[in-house]
Amino acid sequence: MIEKLYKYSTTDEKAVEKIIMDENINYIHMVFNKNEGLPEHYSNSNVYMTVLRGVLSIGLNDQEIHEYKKGDILQIPFNTKMKVNNLHDDVLELIVVKAPAPSNYKQN
Repeated sequence: MIEKLYKYSTTDEKAVEKIIMDENINYIHMVFNKNEGLPEHYSNSNVYMTVLRGVLSIGLNDQEIHEYKKGDILQIPFNTKMKVNNLHDDVLELIVVKAPAPSNYKQN
């Protein structure tokens, strides 16, 4: 078999699943219910967030919270302060890709 198969959960329960964590990328699946999210932190690589369902409420650096819905893809630069939350009733599901992998990130 040439390909390698990965799976992620299909739950509505809170989840932060590190699916692929190699030298090329970090591929993370996240599920958050209302009022759940991530602690405030700084991006450690270029971050790409794909909203699979629900509404993402995200504050970046010092700007006000912006909201994104299913089908939206965000690109967030390295070293950006992030506050990721679900402020809505519907379940929020995201795919987060960090590229290059933080262990290989070289700042210009």
